[in-house]
Amino acid sequence: MNPSTHDDNTVINASDTPQEVELKLALGQDSVETLKAHPLLQATTCETYRLANVYYDTPGRALEQYRVALRLRGDGQRFVQTVKTAGHGHGGLHTRGEWEIPRDAESLDTDWLAGLGVTPFEQDDVRQSLQPVYRTDFQRTQWLLEHEGSRIELALDIGEIIVGEHRVAIHEIELELKGGREDALWSLAEQLAGQCALRPANASKAARAVSLREQQWTLPPCALDMPEQCLERAILALDAFQDSQQPSFLYDARQTLLNLTRHDDPEVATLAGRLADLLSRTQWLDCRFGQQWLALMQHLYRG
Repeated sequence: MNPSTHDDNTVINASDTPQEVELKLALGQDSVETLKAHPLLQATTCETYRLANVYYDTPGRALEQYRVALRLRGDGQRFVQTVKTAGHGHGGLHTRGEWEIPRDAESLDTDWLAGLGVTPFEQDDVRQSLQPVYRTDFQRTQWLLEHEGSRIELALDIGEIIVGEHRVAIHEIELELKGGREDALWSLAEQLAGQCALRPANASKAARAVSLREQQWTLPPCALDMPEQCLERAILALDAFQDSQQPSFLYDARQTLLNLTRHDDPEVATLAGRLADLLSRTQWLDCRFGQQWLALMQHLYRG
């Protein structure tokens, strides 16, 4: 079995790699109860449980350098050890490698890590020097939905990320495709946005924790002739604003969208202009904001 090297420097096996496809959405705090009461969720029984998550890395941050996340999640009785690679994504939709193994105790199985074929776990010194670096604690409410011929797991996470003395809130939805078509994820998000204030989010809990620890949020460059890049920058700027509360990130998101109003695609220009106008308001995160975001993303990514 030949390995293939990804652009993110993570080496994984070319075949038999489990894939996770999900759409991540940040949810307005006032929309939590609205989401729970949404008609699409009423016919499905939900499960609610508390999750404590500890993330591991080496003192030299070897996993962070390879954009690999190692997590041990538990509810006090059961534990799951998870590895995720960065993979690729756009507009809040992510596809990445994911491996999981159940654990009877709150401890890592380093032998299992060694057999994954994922760099840097192939290195003995990395496996031996793993230690907790930050944690996330949240309550997860979960529904398994049948939507447009697809099976989608909707997870509502409410809690916080904790890195030393720094804490930020978690209010997010993850729509994970369990079977069927990716289009169903977008369709479900559209219907939720009709009643709930939400927006696409790109920063994972692990990435948010790293930025919180460093107190540094970096935005990627973008070019006017690459509207997808501009949209990604705007989404990450809003992620950064959420956790840092630095107005400069909100300004950056708005300016990035204003730049897109000069794009030669009239639909892109119009939708970007509407979003920029909405961002100029004090209370910008509402249903209309989420609907406009989803409309722009679908125009760009679904044609």
